[in-house]
Amino acid sequence: MKTSKTIICAEVNLSPHSTQQFSEHGVFMSVASPALRRDSSGFTTTDYALYAVTVIAWGVSWIAMKSQVETVAPEVSVFWRFVLAAALMMAWAKIRGHALTFGMREHIRFAGLGALLFSTNFTLFYYGAMQIPSGLLAVIFSTASIFNLFLGLVLFGQRPNLLALAAGIMGFAGIALMFLPKFAGAEFNTHAAIGLGMCIAGTLSFCFGNMLSADTQQRGIGVVPAAAWGMVYGAVLLGLFSALRGQSFAVEWSYAYFGGLVYLAIVASVIAFASYLTLLGRIGSARAGYATVMFPVVALTLSTIFEGYQWTPIAALGLVCVLGGNIMMLKAR
Repeated sequence: MKTSKTIICAEVNLSPHSTQQFSEHGVFMSVASPALRRDSSGFTTTDYALYAVTVIAWGVSWIAMKSQVETVAPEVSVFWRFVLAAALMMAWAKIRGHALTFGMREHIRFAGLGALLFSTNFTLFYYGAMQIPSGLLAVIFSTASIFNLFLGLVLFGQRPNLLALAAGIMGFAGIALMFLPKFAGAEFNTHAAIGLGMCIAGTLSFCFGNMLSADTQQRGIGVVPAAAWGMVYGAVLLGLFSALRGQSFAVEWSYAYFGGLVYLAIVASVIAFASYLTLLGRIGSARAGYATVMFPVVALTLSTIFEGYQWTPIAALGLVCVLGGNIMMLKAR
């Protein structure tokens, strides 16, 4: 599938005295609205806010994820996560007045989002968390920025320029340098190899979900109703999978487990996914996907504070590469 021009839909509240203009991306904008004024990188204040929310919310999620896999089957933990997230997202969509009635073709799309974004990728990463350190989970997932570049090219004909490609590679190399001591110190056995394979597969699932979400937005379907239905289908698929495996749906009655569940459902799922998928439609998969390179920096900072992560010169060099690559990606057009 190849499109000559991306059409992005956005909700814009215009005052009676605002001047409208039609942007090159097909978005009506208010000239008087500061949030819609784009800087030299083509970003608005709203884009930066969405970017920050996504990075911080997902950066913290890796610590919460660890609390979910110690005593409860991963697919059951993910099931309850998206039961709660789907209920909240549906309520939000209803309050905001979004239409939630769609035809069969749209529901097939939503089921695809549920399978790729809201069930398979999380279940694979939860299983990976049982085998390898949480820091490595963030590193592996950060490769989404690279996969998004190439999948955008293959599926949508979005040709990444050299600056965007160099930025993605530089950022990924920086993440690898930051966690090189963990890679070197990890006992890489059969279980670790299986965990690594699951996380790579989970990342690919996430990236294909990105492409489907971007195409869904281009067809005029809003982020909120699509995510709400996607979470419903994701929870249903996880429930069926858990039942077929004979898993108990009982959970651990502890503050750590339920605190992690609430954070992952509300902040890391509802808020972060709404922010990320909106960002995806506004600035494209390549630059939106780079958020997945930045959030391991947040995870590493928390690890330094709470887990005693030891900085090395190589790790510091990696952080410089990540930040430098991020600036390059923001400037890429």
